[in-house]
Amino acid sequence: MSKILKSVQNNGINIQYHKSLNSDVCNVIDEEFGKFADKNGMVCDYETFAFTALEADKVVGIIKGHSYYSEVHIGDLVVFEKYRGRGIGTKLLEAVEAFFADQKFDIITLSTYEFQAPEFYRKCGYEIEYIRENKGNPKLNKYFLIKYI
Repeated sequence: MSKILKSVQNNGINIQYHKSLNSDVCNVIDEEFGKFADKNGMVCDYETFAFTALEADKVVGIIKGHSYYSEVHIGDLVVFEKYRGRGIGTKLLEAVEAFFADQKFDIITLSTYEFQAPEFYRKCGYEIEYIRENKGNPKLNKYFLIKYI
């Protein structure tokens, strides 16, 4: 198990906060999701993925996420500042779309904040499903986007 950072006792149950989990715990999570999916006639097939953009063997951009059920979810897309504006982010998105296009997946989903890149994703063909408004700071309005594949 990972290092316990905080522990709370509640009705005989010890709730522990972990900053990260080791692979054994992650495997248990995958197994339990799989069992529950099977019980409900679904196939989870949870898989993580990552693509990197390289220039002269140097990583200049990364996209990562996971696929499960009929969905591909992009969790992170980063293009190093020095390399932005050169289409690298678009190429990384296109790599994900091409990789999963001929598989059993129907949609690609992602989220981004107002200060990050909602317009970039819209230019790449993603539709806004909804926006969660942040009443304290509009730069933290969260955009949930989708693309059908």
